[in-house]
Amino acid sequence: MGRSILGAVVKRVEDPRFITGNGAYITNMVIEGALWMVPVRSTIAHGTIVSIDTAMATESPGVVGVFTAHDLALDPMPTDAPGQPEATRRPVIAADRVRFVGDIVAVVVAATERQAVDAAELVWADIDPLPAVLSPEAALEEDAPILFPEHGSNLVLQGGIEPDRDPLAGAEVVVRQRIVHQRMAAVPLEPNAAAAVPTGEGRLDLWVASQNVFAHRSAIAKVLRVDRENLRVRVPDMGGGFGAKIAVYPEQALVAALALALDLPVRWHERRSENMVAMTHGRAQIHDAQLAAKRDGTITGLRIDMIQDAGAYPIYGAYLPNFTQRMSAGPYRIPVVAFKWQSVATNTTPTHAYRGAGRPEATVTLERMVDLLAAELDMDPIAIRRLNLIGPDEFPYRSATGERYDSGDYQAALDLALATADYDALRAEQEAARRAGDRIQLGIGVSTYVEVTAPGARKEWGQVEVHTDGTVTAYSGSSAHGQGHETSFAQLVSQRLNIPIDKVRVVQGDSKKVARGVGTMGSRSLQMGGTAVLRAGDTVI
Repeated sequence: MGRSILGAVVKRVEDPRFITGNGAYITNMVIEGALWMVPVRSTIAHGTIVSIDTAMATESPGVVGVFTAHDLALDPMPTDAPGQPEATRRPVIAADRVRFVGDIVAVVVAATERQAVDAAELVWADIDPLPAVLSPEAALEEDAPILFPEHGSNLVLQGGIEPDRDPLAGAEVVVRQRIVHQRMAAVPLEPNAAAAVPTGEGRLDLWVASQNVFAHRSAIAKVLRVDRENLRVRVPDMGGGFGAKIAVYPEQALVAALALALDLPVRWHERRSENMVAMTHGRAQIHDAQLAAKRDGTITGLRIDMIQDAGAYPIYGAYLPNFTQRMSAGPYRIPVVAFKWQSVATNTTPTHAYRGAGRPEATVTLERMVDLLAAELDMDPIAIRRLNLIGPDEFPYRSATGERYDSGDYQAALDLALATADYDALRAEQEAARRAGDRIQLGIGVSTYVEVTAPGARKEWGQVEVHTDGTVTAYSGSSAHGQGHETSFAQLVSQRLNIPIDKVRVVQGDSKKVARGVGTMGSRSLQMGGTAVLRAGDTVI
């Protein structure tokens, strides 16, 4: 084949269907006879449900049914946060209490989406308001309203590391800072969606917006109390996920439950305003950080006390502090690290993974603290970083948080970044502007980081099948939502089997055609999913 296709510029194989408007998104799918589901959501952050009046909605044109928690006997949503208290699991539909604006209190099913939307506005939920707690710090106060009386506390998870010695002991200088990582909405271009079609004998074809079809299949099967083999779960084209579509949503389970109950296809998709409160949020951490050092800039210790806002129901977002802890030492030689974290329930949208999932928060805090230390010592921010970066001769390196760093040359990476930016020239320009008193000044930001990828998910499934016509199908447990898996995996197979890339087809996001998989998250797809496909190609050879 001559020059390797790996590293070469190729046209993305998935793009023709996108640029011609032929992408297969859930909302664009034509499903004959499908009914539309629209949730009725609480507009109160915290309250007790007194009654739900569905009479007017039930009589509204096109309405097939209005369902509350008492009409659908569904188990609570399964947990994906290790150690989550049983009492804090989210009901699919709130039965007795609402805990955030957006909590589902009923669902309307109608012949068209417009009819379902109109009818949903006629459902009246009589809710007695309770005091709400909106910040994680307030939730830990002694007199704070308790979201889950059965649990008895708003503290839902906690952990950390406490070393044998105080990381601040013997320090010549200590800088302290409270750092707030604001709550963020994921806002993928395509909001959440699901569609379910009964196929007989209690089986369903189910399409969901998901970063891992197998997690969705297992969770929804548990809610419905059915064998997961009865669900064929698929992800067609998907317009972004950013971590929020790792989560399994009550709406997706409801679509499946209603399709089985009515024995008719049922579909749902979010409107954007709905997406902002119903889809999980990210970040939402507060760090109280202290960084200790010698006068020459050598870092001697780090202490971080952290509070994670888990939102109304502590799903995986409540466990993300574990990843923040793991990466809190960053690329620096920090001999002692103390880290304490608490995850707290509040009357807000639940939090989940988002764009790096706990690890960027560690970087932001650490880099801010290093800048503060540089300012305190009147050192150039580059000089203080260079002094503390782990050296290339120190690998493999074990950090004070217990992480094993296998290899690296952080100094060389920093030097390349400085040369590319022409750092010295930028500093000279900055100084000249300051001396001249120019109205427009130049700010220069410096940051270094290292990040664990594929944390806790170090496996993936792949298969390569060669057909008699010379084409090849590669199957992967990963599931793309904009990253270009079809091109990347096809390149690997093309190179390995020495065939043109246009002879390779990639199948993903289908629980019937793919045996198993971990999915796409945590910057893992090429290294794990790609490697699995590559090894499958080797097996074929």
